[in-house]
Amino acid sequence: MPDLAVPGRAGGRIALGAADALWADLTSDSAVPTAPEVFTRPAARGRAGYALLGCRVVAMVETGGGRWSVLEEEVRRAAAEMNAVELDGRDLVRIGPFRGVPRQEPDGGTPLRWRARIMWELRQPCSPAESGAPERTARNEDGGRPCQLAGIDWRRMLVEKSHDRTVRTWWLPRALVRLLDAAEHAETRWLHAERTRRTGAAATEQPAPRRPPRSTGDPRTTGRDRPTAPSRPYEGEWEGHLYSVLSRKAGTARKVAGWACAVCGAAPAAVLDHCHEHGYVRAPVCQSCNTHERPDHLYSNDVRVADHYTRLFDTHAADWLRHWHRCPGCRTRSTLPLPHLAAWAAHTACRSLRPTHHAARGRRPCGVLRAYWTGSHRAPRSCLLTVAVDFCPSGEHRLLAQMPYREAVERFGAWLAETAPTVAAAAGPERLDDLPVRSRPVVVDTGGDGLALF
Repeated sequence: MPDLAVPGRAGGRIALGAADALWADLTSDSAVPTAPEVFTRPAARGRAGYALLGCRVVAMVETGGGRWSVLEEEVRRAAAEMNAVELDGRDLVRIGPFRGVPRQEPDGGTPLRWRARIMWELRQPCSPAESGAPERTARNEDGGRPCQLAGIDWRRMLVEKSHDRTVRTWWLPRALVRLLDAAEHAETRWLHAERTRRTGAAATEQPAPRRPPRSTGDPRTTGRDRPTAPSRPYEGEWEGHLYSVLSRKAGTARKVAGWACAVCGAAPAAVLDHCHEHGYVRAPVCQSCNTHERPDHLYSNDVRVADHYTRLFDTHAADWLRHWHRCPGCRTRSTLPLPHLAAWAAHTACRSLRPTHHAARGRRPCGVLRAYWTGSHRAPRSCLLTVAVDFCPSGEHRLLAQMPYREAVERFGAWLAETAPTVAAAAGPERLDDLPVRSRPVVVDTGGDGLALF
């Protein structure tokens, strides 16, 4: 494509209005539908000096008088990357709805979090004329709501499915989902680098303020120094109970708050952690431990293996294995719930297969680990686990391994016996008689703000 004449070009920089026009012209034939006014709309101006175009962050520079500009070359590069994406409209991925609904409207100045933003917008009430109208998915703007994401008009690719005319689900092409994941990853890294740069600049300009001395007076103070009644330790009082039964009993939340967290023991318990695969109660835990333990779902059959899995499977593995195996179903089968097992397979069993790259101090693993599976957690023995690496410079979405569920369980059992022999000794197939034939359905915990998932 020949270079377009861009008005207002100075030193390779162009005004935001000219950048919008250039972006629209360069991506007019793209398979990915792009949105207009990605630089000049209020949501873009509200960001911290940048705009997100696909998986590229385009920084903005203030030129004076409240005017901003961007590098023309960066806009062209982002458009070329967008035009290179190929979409298959038949290869769809479900993006929602899942457990946990965004509580408030996403702010245009916050990081992408594209799943939460799409779910928030799709759950907003629409007028009777709009309900059921196909034009609703093709709008570019709706009363100021954040429609575009990373310069992409996702509504034009959204597919809505309904089951029994009561349950609605929303789907996007897999290539578009991966593009939005890459955009979210790129923005997170850019913001982290920008915060590091600003912190370093501030540290060189002025010395760090001295912290005031801690008061040694009357211990009956307010805030964090106020003494609180110690919580009693959890000793397995509800072991073997079904969560679907306890969640219906009055006073359950009050009893949970009386215990200390069964994992860290340092904070009062806030939620009752339970196994969604078998339906059994594990133990009362605090919000922090429950958040660490929860799998990082991308969508229903896909988990991203985040940094906290190092704590779960390396530094504090014995404590977490003991907690997970408080569920009789996981203990007797010497396994974990399917999302945890998939994360373990990616983090531990496939560690030697992960590519590495040269770094300042030796080599470091590249990309972000992701594990997904075919099938359902209701019938895990028929599932096939797949481990992949996203955002790898040597090949994005690189496939590392495929592992049947039974093989993953066998390898996990061998690792369990070596890592936590006391936990492994309490497990075994000879204790299957205590398990019910069919576990009762789990009642959604509405008091945990979506944190008591697993």
